[in-house]
Amino acid sequence: MKRTIGVAALALAIAVPGCNRAPEKKGIALVTKAMDSEFWLVLADGAKTAAAEHPDYELVISSPDREINVDQQVSILENQIRRGVKALIVDPAGTAQVNSTLEQAVARGIPVVLIDTDAPFAKKSSYIGTDNAKGGSLAATGMVAAIGTSGDVVLISGVPGNESQDARAKGFLDEIAKTPGIKVVAQQPGNSERQLGLTVMENLLTAHPNIKGVFATNDQMALGAMEAVEARKLRGKIAIIGFDATKEAANAIVEGKMTGSVAQSPREMGRQGVLAAIALAEGRTVPKLVDTGTEYVDAKNAAKYAK
Repeated sequence: MKRTIGVAALALAIAVPGCNRAPEKKGIALVTKAMDSEFWLVLADGAKTAAAEHPDYELVISSPDREINVDQQVSILENQIRRGVKALIVDPAGTAQVNSTLEQAVARGIPVVLIDTDAPFAKKSSYIGTDNAKGGSLAATGMVAAIGTSGDVVLISGVPGNESQDARAKGFLDEIAKTPGIKVVAQQPGNSERQLGLTVMENLLTAHPNIKGVFATNDQMALGAMEAVEARKLRGKIAIIGFDATKEAANAIVEGKMTGSVAQSPREMGRQGVLAAIALAEGRTVPKLVDTGTEYVDAKNAAKYAK
């Protein structure tokens, strides 16, 4: 599932049955990196579910058009701060640019909950999401299981400087280094985009025709890499491992087009993010860290995620 949606269309307010938008409702905002893949849509759905159970609150969900559009995310955050929301739930697209804006929020008494990306923002009230380094390590273990203890592999990473993607890449590299027969011969960014993942993989196949595996730090890039591998009729000869275990990726694993993916819990990130924001808005304390879990998905359990 892939959609490209403009920012204006992403300002979604939760409507409570039988109740018009009332001035006394307390606003909370969820600002993600994008809304162009199944991962984000599922995360948003989890947030809406939690918000619907709290009719005194109005949830607005916004995002840039693409993950690389950090300035657009900053502008969205500034708008929500001016609007006077009671709490912010944020998946930071870039630390350097976003952190100063989050500082402004905290200075105005707006608590900040980070989800999905544990950016180094000291004043966050909580981080709710995946241990991304652990997820990268799971991908490396899956790679060894798929190709054995020797061979060349490549890494397609996200937007440079994106903490969650960088942590996945580091977790993979640290774990794969424990198998010295496997060499990572190239690493290139695919900016979390399917088309760029395809282009990058085509270039990597040309430069390194004997590679045995590729790890992409999200499923969109992995699916793009898969298309490049399919186009060269190399299915089954190159292990393809992604990250997110989206429905499309899980189906590709079932069909033998992909080898594996690391599952996250985006619905739980969205749900718990909203619950934490409401708790903070009401002056209650929340855990500093909530690990929403990871699981390696391969042919043995992919059917569960394909549903």
